[in-house]
Amino acid sequence: MAAPQDVHVRICNQEIVRFDLEVKALIQDIRDCSGPLSELTELNTKVKEKFQQLRHRIQELEQSAREQDKESEKQLLLQEVENHKKQMLSNQTSWRKANLTCKIAIDNLEKAELLQGGDPLRQRKTTKESLAQTSSTITESLMGISRMMSQQVQQSEEAMQTLVSSSRTLLDANEEFKSMSGTIQLGRKLITKYNRRELTDKLLIFLALALFLATVLYIVKKRLFPFL
Repeated sequence: MAAPQDVHVRICNQEIVRFDLEVKALIQDIRDCSGPLSELTELNTKVKEKFQQLRHRIQELEQSAREQDKESEKQLLLQEVENHKKQMLSNQTSWRKANLTCKIAIDNLEKAELLQGGDPLRQRKTTKESLAQTSSTITESLMGISRMMSQQVQQSEEAMQTLVSSSRTLLDANEEFKSMSGTIQLGRKLITKYNRRELTDKLLIFLALALFLATVLYIVKKRLFPFL
């Protein structure tokens, strides 16, 4: 039976892939959009929502990675998180380019309609208002993308700092392990030396006791049986 943490990681990865595909589809819709401006605004709103959901899932996956017990699995998941972040940055760049493409298409369409005739003053006023609204929307979208990219850069820096800290911790643990290994080997040598000395001491005590008993027996023999 899979651990709950593994199930959560798998679900996060599946939803990240799904949100990534949905974002790509919406970006393509923006790239193909030729107006009106309300449609572009609606598509951008949907893209923002998908990016928020995608970012939230990537953060959950990153948190799960940091909670892994095995260092190898932790580093593997952190690498996946980094790849997802890079892919999201690529999608944000494509989003910005798609908005610029759509703006150009809307501008060209409005110019074509203007050249077809009608009330020049009214069309000029409508065109200016539309261009102003389009520029405002594009500016807002670009600012949003800039903020998101800034957040991603900050998160990448934090992830890098965490990796550096983890590497330093592993190096310290390795040095401590080497020191402990040396201490253990020294202790083993001392114990072996003490065991040998203990055996030697026991042998010397046994010989001294035997010599003492022999001396006592000799004295007793001379006192009790001097004629022997």
